[in-house]
Amino acid sequence: MENRPLADLFPPATRERWLGLVEGVLKGGDFERRLVSKTADGIRIEPLYEPAGPVTQPMRAAGPWRIAQRVDHPQADAAQTLALSDLEGGADALTLVFSGAPAARGFGLDATTVADLDAALAGVMLPLISLRLDAGGRGVEAAHLLKDLAAQRGDALGDLDIDLGLDPIGTLAATGRVGDGFAKDLAETLATFEAAGFTGRLCLADGRPYHEAGASEAQELAAVLATAVAYLRALEAGGHSVERARDAIAVLLVADADEFLTIAKFRALRRLWARIEAACGLDAKPLRVHAETAWRMMSRRDPFVNILRTTLAAGSAGLGGADSVTALPYTAALGLPDAFARRVVRNSQIVLIEESNLARVADPAAGAGSFEALTDELTQAAWSAFQAIEAEGGIVASLQAAALQGRIEKIRTTRARNVATRREPLTGASEFPFLAEKPVTVLDLPPAEAAPPRFGTGAPLACEPLPSRRLAEPYEALRDSSDAHLDATGRRPLVFLANLGAVAVFNARSTFAANAFAAGGIEAVNEAGFDESDALARAFTESGARIACLCSSDAVYAEKAVAATEALKAAGATRIYLAGKPGELGDTLKRVGVHDFLFAGGDLLALLGEAQAAAV
Repeated sequence: MENRPLADLFPPATRERWLGLVEGVLKGGDFERRLVSKTADGIRIEPLYEPAGPVTQPMRAAGPWRIAQRVDHPQADAAQTLALSDLEGGADALTLVFSGAPAARGFGLDATTVADLDAALAGVMLPLISLRLDAGGRGVEAAHLLKDLAAQRGDALGDLDIDLGLDPIGTLAATGRVGDGFAKDLAETLATFEAAGFTGRLCLADGRPYHEAGASEAQELAAVLATAVAYLRALEAGGHSVERARDAIAVLLVADADEFLTIAKFRALRRLWARIEAACGLDAKPLRVHAETAWRMMSRRDPFVNILRTTLAAGSAGLGGADSVTALPYTAALGLPDAFARRVVRNSQIVLIEESNLARVADPAAGAGSFEALTDELTQAAWSAFQAIEAEGGIVASLQAAALQGRIEKIRTTRARNVATRREPLTGASEFPFLAEKPVTVLDLPPAEAAPPRFGTGAPLACEPLPSRRLAEPYEALRDSSDAHLDATGRRPLVFLANLGAVAVFNARSTFAANAFAAGGIEAVNEAGFDESDALARAFTESGARIACLCSSDAVYAEKAVAATEALKAAGATRIYLAGKPGELGDTLKRVGVHDFLFAGGDLLALLGEAQAAAV
């Protein structure tokens, strides 16, 4: 009888054995094209990684990350109600987003006096929570309001967990202007607050302006690192020790729905910061790292998908070592979120922490070959990008010369092309769109026109501002046009699916075409298949559509596509498409009237724009 362990009965698992099995499955297919992908920074994502050795990773303080909720309602009483509901419902941190801040997006707390701020935080016990200010160009003003409020309430500043969030360089990147006296302002503000007992963090190196402009992971890390170094220099030049300057800085990174890259990015940041500390002759200390889920991944269409995106992003940020996580409510792209949307996003994090227990292990990615490899390569790429910024004279000089903007634009252009071709799919927008979706509820408060931002003291520094864009916007514009047509005429733009042959033959491409056209707000009509061109032409005329798309197999196309195209053209079709790649019939079909071909990897946005114009 065999008594050996079961594992001993099989040959050892080696990469060579695995590669042999893979070759059998690929059957001559290209390993690189089929199984290897690359990030926006050109970092390879391998299908299999070797185990990693022991790793020492700088991490956040022990315990679960803080659940931070935005306080961004313009009216103090409404903001206070929402904030208390969040705290009573499980949040333990607040982010005060003031009107005029880039992150307010037309909303934001309209607090200009201590009384206003006191009203917005009535019933909120400041010593029991973590608080971060997000005020853009009004940062110094907002910080003084909070200091005066603490004094009025008798709360010692040194006992409060506060991030004042001053980020003049982020304001420059997002708005294009800031006062050139910002370095002096930072040093003087820190001195003033220290005299009042403040021991928290004054500056925030914020990655959102760069991420929203399309930056890659390495570019965001490099910009944040260069910003933090600029603040270190400013505070030290202003008379503060490098140790205190280091302790006065926090960082905010953006978390998106790419779990692997988000975890690796947050882990890489701590390694990069430890390298900066070593260069300054400092012993490493935990860096305060905030996270906010990505604005650019949010969609206005089928917004419930945003719940999945933000939950995955928040969990990834927490696993990567974020100290606090602010997750955007799923309706954020549609307006000011109501209490229900805030509750959903708050409870998602509670489930991650309390039920899924994701915060119980420090650095759970440590030792995993994939995460360690990605963290290593991302750290190296970010350090190189940081050195490039430093070689240009630092982050401010790079922004003024539009050098950083230019590098980000290249990545943004590539990503836009990937979105257009659905290489980077957007569920609910470019993939699986739902034309019959019902509207969701947001607070009945329209965004205000952007007030002229405040830039601080001194003469203005200027640069080309970074754009803030969501990936789904081009598809949403097409859907908006479709909605307008529906309101005006009672029906959406239509495309007739010219299905050829039996359902088993045309169904795959017919389903593919219907979903693709729906991404542009074009409703597909006809579920039947046709063997005769005359019957096809009659059905097209009766459908009321102006454009058509042939759907079938390549074999049926070879037999019937030419006649079907001629019949549709004679019936008045203004545009005729074919679902599938052109193949050998391409030139012939173009000659008889096929305008374009609908296939995976093609420029869907360009096709939909032309199709919608022809369909209305």
